[in-house]
Amino acid sequence: MPEGPEIKQAADKIAIAIVQQPLTGIFFAFEHLKPYEELLVGHQVTSVKPRGKALLTRFQNQISIYSHNQLYGKWVIRAAHSYPTTNRQLRLAMHTPKKSALLYSASDIEVLSDEQIATHPFLSRLGPDVLDETTTVEQVQERLLDKRFARRGLAGLLLDQQFLCGLGNYLRSEVLFVAGVHPTLRPVDCTFEQLAKLAMGAIAVSRQSYQTHGITNDLDIVATLKQQGCPRRAYRHFAFNREGQPCFICGTEILKVTLAGRRLYYCPTCQFQ
Repeated sequence: MPEGPEIKQAADKIAIAIVQQPLTGIFFAFEHLKPYEELLVGHQVTSVKPRGKALLTRFQNQISIYSHNQLYGKWVIRAAHSYPTTNRQLRLAMHTPKKSALLYSASDIEVLSDEQIATHPFLSRLGPDVLDETTTVEQVQERLLDKRFARRGLAGLLLDQQFLCGLGNYLRSEVLFVAGVHPTLRPVDCTFEQLAKLAMGAIAVSRQSYQTHGITNDLDIVATLKQQGCPRRAYRHFAFNREGQPCFICGTEILKVTLAGRRLYYCPTCQFQ
């Protein structure tokens, strides 16, 4: 499933293609959304913004399209009314005179008013977005200490969108590594310094991943490995997907475990329990 950085990158591409352009056509695959085609066509899209792993496409008439890619959804930007050759099913299409934004395979699409967004069962329960410029390290630290979260295992907590939204499985491993925190700990088990590093890492790693299209490793290490001709998979992450390979910091073999139902990678030396 795409994580926050990938969703924000998709939002950027969609916004460049269709924001402030009058929609010349719109298509919903689901029958219960068909009445909104006439309501929205001709209106301009004013913004396309991520909310964790979801997107809100807002129109000038105060209506928004909510979409969540889930596991298989994919946005494609094409020339107007140009469609790729694919076996995927088209779920949503928004056309301007020059570009089309096409959403394939997603099953979670709704049309919402501002009032419905405020009470939406998913959106209304989201925690602070790690990619939102208004989210601060102090806010994340406060949540780590909050009694709702402090005694929960970090391996599961970092996947919970009600705690922080935008984090996912590769970011979970990378945030824990950067913070030097063992994946079996809880916030209540951590020192103040570890909590500070977790809060800083949750924001810094996520934002670097957004800016670099998925690279969470130290950028100096990345530059060196690139010069050596290494493929992207060899330098992209500190720990994630690197089972059996030496840690970039200490040389210890990276381990893989399953925690909270998902694979997680860590260094037993840098993240000593």
